[in-house]
Order: sequence, then structure tokens, then C-alpha cells
Amino acid sequence: MAVPDWFAEVLYRELSAWISLSHDQVVQLYNHYSLLDRWNKKMNLTSVAPGEEAVIRHYCESLFFAAHLENNASSIADIGSGAGFPGVPIAILKPTRKVTLVESNRRKAVFLREATRSLANVSVVAQRAEELSSVFDSLVARAVSPKEVVALIPRLAPKIGLMLGEDDFLELQSSKHIAWSEPIRLPWGDRRICVFGQCST
Repeated sequence: MAVPDWFAEVLYRELSAWISLSHDQVVQLYNHYSLLDRWNKKMNLTSVAPGEEAVIRHYCESLFFAAHLENNASSIADIGSGAGFPGVPIAILKPTRKVTLVESNRRKAVFLREATRSLANVSVVAQRAEELSSVFDSLVARAVSPKEVVALIPRLAPKIGLMLGEDDFLELQSSKHIAWSEPIRLPWGDRRICVFGQCST
């Protein structure tokens, strides 16, 4: 599938300070974007209108987050993956990582399976995170209640990475069993940050 110039230009312009994307990676990202646009007309996968804002909010933010993940996490679970963020961009940027997209909504899980057919390092689990028995190196999440994800540590993984608002993070800092690193501000405003933590008990 040919990638429109505007799509590639947004990625390169917004991310060049942190990430160098290959042509193949841009194609994979656009394939997901194109499928998301088509499926979103039938089911509510995202409320962000297609175009530059969607590329920045979904893909650039997820790739920025992926660029700051620790290199020693070989298995990652994206909790409440929804339309595939941040899990799909993580899997595309880091093809040696095994990424599991955890999504309890069956219709969204069907979309995720269709959208990741060509990504050998991705699997989809249509279950609630609380029901999982697998263990991972790290959990990541974006549009999910941060407290619910924190509650899964350390049963499902010793490490966690979240994309969230600054105020939401203030509420999490009382989680005594997790040692948090310094928050990293997302470059696109809205007082949104990336935070990473590790079980300290």
C-alpha cells in the first residue's frame, strides 16, 4: 500500500529528534492507520478525526513512548489496547519485542487481530486483564484507568509504563510498591506525560 506523502511527513517532522523510522515501518504504521479509518466508520475505535491530529495523538505519542521504554523488556502487555495504542506502534518500532494486546471488548479484539496479521511479534488476547495468567516483563497502557493497571503489578509484570495526564500521576505516587522514574512530558501539549515504574517490594 502506497503511503501518502503527508502521513510520512508528519511522522518524520514530529519524531526526528528521537526516532529514525525506516520506510517499511512507515508503511506498517500507515496500514494500521488506513484500516483504523475504515473500521472506525462502523464502530467506535477512536473519537479523533482522521488526519494530522490523529497521526500525532495516536502514532507519534505512542512511538515517543516506545522510544523511552527500557531495552531489557522483551515481553510487553498493552492493557486495554483499544485500537492498538500504544501496543501496535511499540511492536512496529521494536520488532524484537513480543507484544500482547489485551482487549476485553470482542469487536475491538477482532479489529486488532485483523490489523496485526502481518506483525509476527504481536498477539491479541480477548480477555479482561484481571483474568490473565501469563506473566510479562512490562505492562503498558494509555486510555485505561491508571489505578487499575497499577493494581496488576507485580502479579502480571514487575515493570509498568503509562501514558497519562499529570494530575492522574499525582494520584499514583502514593503507590508504595512501585518506584517511579521521573515523568517525561509528551512534546504535544495537553499536560500529558510518560511515566515508568518498577516493583519495589
